[in-house]
Amino acid sequence: MIKVDNLSYSFPQKDLYNKISFTLEDGQHCAFIGSSGSGKSTLAELIMDPERYMFDGKLEVEANCRIGYVSQFSQLDKTKDTTVFEYIGEEFIKLQNEITSICTEMESSTDIDSLLKTYQQALDAFDAIDGDNFESNISKKLNLANLIKQENLMVSQLSGGEFKLIQVIKEMLNRPELIIMDEPDVFLDFENLNALKNLINSHKGILLIITHNRYLLNHCFNKIIHLENMELQEFDGRYIDYNFSLLQRKIELQELAIADDEEVERNEALIHKLRSIATHNSEAARGKSLKARVKVQERLEARRIKAPFIEIKQPDINLVTDHLIAETIALKVNNYSVGFDDILLENINFEIKSTDKVALIGSNGTGKTTLLREIFKNNHPSIKINENVDMAYLSQLQGEILNESNTILEEFLGAQFKSYEEIRSTLSNYGFEAEVLNQKIESLSGGEKNILQLAKISASNANLLLLDEPTSHLDTYSQIALEKAINNYKGAILMISHDFYFIVNCMDYILIIEDKTIRKMSMRKFRKIIYANHFDRDYLEIEQKKKSIEMKIELALKDSDFELAKVFSAELEELIKLL
Repeated sequence: MIKVDNLSYSFPQKDLYNKISFTLEDGQHCAFIGSSGSGKSTLAELIMDPERYMFDGKLEVEANCRIGYVSQFSQLDKTKDTTVFEYIGEEFIKLQNEITSICTEMESSTDIDSLLKTYQQALDAFDAIDGDNFESNISKKLNLANLIKQENLMVSQLSGGEFKLIQVIKEMLNRPELIIMDEPDVFLDFENLNALKNLINSHKGILLIITHNRYLLNHCFNKIIHLENMELQEFDGRYIDYNFSLLQRKIELQELAIADDEEVERNEALIHKLRSIATHNSEAARGKSLKARVKVQERLEARRIKAPFIEIKQPDINLVTDHLIAETIALKVNNYSVGFDDILLENINFEIKSTDKVALIGSNGTGKTTLLREIFKNNHPSIKINENVDMAYLSQLQGEILNESNTILEEFLGAQFKSYEEIRSTLSNYGFEAEVLNQKIESLSGGEKNILQLAKISASNANLLLLDEPTSHLDTYSQIALEKAINNYKGAILMISHDFYFIVNCMDYILIIEDKTIRKMSMRKFRKIIYANHFDRDYLEIEQKKKSIEMKIELALKDSDFELAKVFSAELEELIKLL
């Protein structure tokens, strides 16, 4: 269906792909993964419209291949005056009306041959989307996504998460040969994420989905395409097996690399010795031995292990504050209410201590972001902030915090940094090298923008962090780095998230929004609810054990204890079978 062969492409500021190759075929549900900014969205755009791009290599798309697309940036149009059924069935309704109109015209027209041709084309298009069963197919998909009650609602009444699922359903029912989705999971609550999983697994056509969501990766795909450091590899199988094969390869390669290093060092010592002898002895044989040994060294250097998918650069996220305060109430909310057309939150009450790490959860559209913004503004009579608290805010709408018309350098010039060198040094830890600092922020990927927000937060020295979906758009390596940074942070955190992995790994307790109010929940109870409503029994426990063993393997590799790493690898393999 799609064949990419030795494709290379560059932006003015950076190279994206170096002779990459892969195929997409019938029946494949493919996860497209890789670091933020590696060029995944650009490659998707290139597949959809190759004429826009100047690239080297081949991109072959089967003739008459129709491609559907779900964008990561599509926003709900609150003014859209159409029902959910009409929005999903737009193509169906259009063809139905066209067929009816042609039939009416044929009753009085003398140009029957031309009309018959147009009629047949409309019928073929109608059959291609299974027009005879379209209405029942809409109901089936809405049922699968738990959205059947919304069928006759206006699109403008949907939450952002519901609208994302409606877009997915619309593309699936239009039956293109290939559907490309760019991070369709971003901002979905637990229930909608599960619905997306069900929709993906029910689809019969080819899917190419850019995602960093660990739950979807573990449950939805039979092929993996991994783009990293301008190179690409493809893997036929589950993501969890791909990840395990990467870890095994890492053990093998690091063992070989150490052997290589030792051989290079031995050869270097021999070259040094031969040079010393040649200095005092000009015999031709001595010179030939030295030259031969130098050539051996060049070959050793050339064959050194290169593993772009093993040594993946992870940002060094460092959330710090030296403005620590003794354990006290950092934030208190008392009888807070908010609403627009309808009441979102009514008379809610909670408090957060100066070292608490708290997840604020709830369905899409329940007022979480509105509350977090009000806390940051700190001008509402129901919200009290301790006078010793300094706040920093990460927004899911990145343009709220970042001036996207700035370059990266311009964004960081100011109070927190005194020199270009200080900015360069700090941002290099976050994965931004000196050559990209003059790049406009608007040209960055969603993940790179979130990493920039985190760098600004770290520089602020704040002791209360308000984080709105901090893992959105972040690749899995950056998510793990952020987990570590949050666990090491000494201040307080109030975080909106739908990433249950992240919540379980980082937070002390939960504030859950239900029925327009907020209640506190322990992590133990949160796990029980997650299991009951969304996941297979013991799923998260096995994932936690898996993560623990992976950490043990990393530590063993750090100590070059390859035998121990192999023992843990065998344990991990047995655990993976349970998933």
